[in-house]
Amino acid sequence: MLLRVLTGAALIHFGITGILEGTPPLIIALHVIGGAAAIFLLLGLFTPLAGALAAMAKTGIAAARLASYCSGDPWVTLAEAILAASLAMIGPGAWSIDARLFGRKHIDLSDR
Repeated sequence: MLLRVLTGAALIHFGITGILEGTPPLIIALHVIGGAAAIFLLLGLFTPLAGALAAMAKTGIAAARLASYCSGDPWVTLAEAILAASLAMIGPGAWSIDARLFGRKHIDLSDR
């Protein structure tokens, strides 16, 4: 849950500041997509899809910043992409809407 809250809050914060910077329209669209995915991550709803979507959006923003299409530090954006991708792979956790809707996934490693 803490990873979801940290990642979601960072995505929303940097998304709002990125929109207010006056960047090109494509970058603004990527910030909006990342912010919308962050809301789903905060709630723990459709976490693998939202994490993958946020990771792709933030990777696009980082690539644009590396190519100097917009200002800002590309490494912070890349760190956000890594956090979002890790959430997509780990899953929502026990305290999420996904766990309530679909049940928790347990891996059984017992001898068969």
